[in-house]
Amino acid sequence: MAIDFNGANNNALNTQKQTLRQRDDAQGQKTPQQPAEGGSQARESTRVDLSPDARNIKAAEQTLQQQPEVDDAKVSRIREALEDGSYSVDAEKLAQKMLDVDDSIFG
Repeated sequence: MAIDFNGANNNALNTQKQTLRQRDDAQGQKTPQQPAEGGSQARESTRVDLSPDARNIKAAEQTLQQQPEVDDAKVSRIREALEDGSYSVDAEKLAQKMLDVDDSIFG
């Protein structure tokens, strides 16, 4: 399902780009699609270095993508414990975790 934020969808943007490109062509100006003189040299010398933090984030993203969304074994254990009545919740431990989350969000 496509989401249209105030009519700014992909088709509107493409139409706008095409209109600007036609106007620039009519005026003899270079569009971003046309390389300036020496443009191929600029592309060859362009280099991007990622910071160590950015590399760590990328590595973490890749690790997370390899993990399953749900721990099926844990879900199965909890389901069985609920069914046989052996599942119990430590109210103090739960309350402490809720306070820890609150502190991490609001300081």
